[in-house]
Amino acid sequence: MRERAAWIVAIPQLASLTVVALLMLLALAAAAAPWLLPDDGGTARRIAAGGIFVASYLALAIGKVPGLSIDRAGVALLGACLMVASGAVGTDDAYRAIDLDTLTLLLGMMIVVANLRLSGFFALATWWVARRAHRPLLLLGAIVMVAGVFSAFLVNDAICLVLAPLVLELTLALKRRPLPYLLAVAMASNVGSTATITGNPQNMLIGGFSRIPYAEFAAALAPVALVGLLATAALIALMHRAEFADGATLHAAPPRLRVNRALMWRAVAAVGAVIALFFAGQPPAKVAVTIGALLLLTRRVKSARVYAEIDWSLLLMFAGLFVIVAGAEKQWLTPAIIADVAKLHLADVPVLSLLTAVLSNLVSNVPAVLVLHPFVGVLPDQATAWKVIAMASTLAGNFTVLGSIANLIVVEKAARRGVVIGFWDYFRVGAPLTLITLAIGTLWLWR
Repeated sequence: MRERAAWIVAIPQLASLTVVALLMLLALAAAAAPWLLPDDGGTARRIAAGGIFVASYLALAIGKVPGLSIDRAGVALLGACLMVASGAVGTDDAYRAIDLDTLTLLLGMMIVVANLRLSGFFALATWWVARRAHRPLLLLGAIVMVAGVFSAFLVNDAICLVLAPLVLELTLALKRRPLPYLLAVAMASNVGSTATITGNPQNMLIGGFSRIPYAEFAAALAPVALVGLLATAALIALMHRAEFADGATLHAAPPRLRVNRALMWRAVAAVGAVIALFFAGQPPAKVAVTIGALLLLTRRVKSARVYAEIDWSLLLMFAGLFVIVAGAEKQWLTPAIIADVAKLHLADVPVLSLLTAVLSNLVSNVPAVLVLHPFVGVLPDQATAWKVIAMASTLAGNFTVLGSIANLIVVEKAARRGVVIGFWDYFRVGAPLTLITLAIGTLWLWR
């Protein structure tokens, strides 16, 4: 019976992986079409661009290709190379399609977070919270606020990478069930990252596309993030009542912390300077990479250790996605198609919010933002449209465990210690939380 049940559960996944495998073969064939078919007004290039785009996005959505060890970054790189090889986009156009501002901002923030992590700042902050949160409910609220506030400024994926193992160690030491507290890390990091341009990769993209000032973006979306964090703590506590109803007093033995205080205060000062300059209206990319580079001038930590903390594959995936979307835009997005899509009432906040949320769950949030980019240009209020897309693409990441990279990071870190976060464990909290926070965000921006 168990084997039969396993097969039944595996059928949808096997079917989806088979479709991706076939589409990848289609992409390879499409890429070769311009070389094999005579010039017929660009039809072969359009076929190539369409096949590569669809196959790449499906593979990115599922996260792998059957029978291969290629990851999302590899898929994006392969798709970009096939776009260039097929002639769907020229080499010069491919280089110009890569938004260096976004990549530079992300790199700079990764260097800043790496210095905080290597200094022991996050471990010290976690212990500081544990010493003062003497009740399970207080601990939950503290974790939600720490994950949310840090993610608002320091990129949610990086915060989950740091906090997940720390929270796991803390809850095990306190003899509490780790599950609700790990859910708090993932969900609060997604919600909190809505607040600013530097909260997550898709917001960084939107900041580059829209040129919305950092302070204006935060003023519009920080209230949504704050209310969303309160909803996150309340919903987790409600869904895991047994964990928080016993009123136990928490006592944890002091851990052995390795903190480099000189490096820590230097990194904290750098974060303060970065945030101040962001709100002062300085270009985020220039600020982040300059402060990050200055942090490398130290005798206390080797630059190689900082480089090891940087998610180079994420930067590679971004670069590949820019080229894939550029090829599809060039071959398929005619003015007539853009005008037809504009007739779908995308200027209406609820419609755009719903479309963005659905698309983000189908292909992930960063690809969704890139797909929507060309259609925002024809909308009457582009600034509001970008804020709606930022809000909806980020909050939609809480719908399922596959909704964002941050979720997968927490799941992976938990699994290494034998703590399983199943699909239903996440969905029973994440789905209602997504609907609630999307409604809040939509109503706020629709006012």
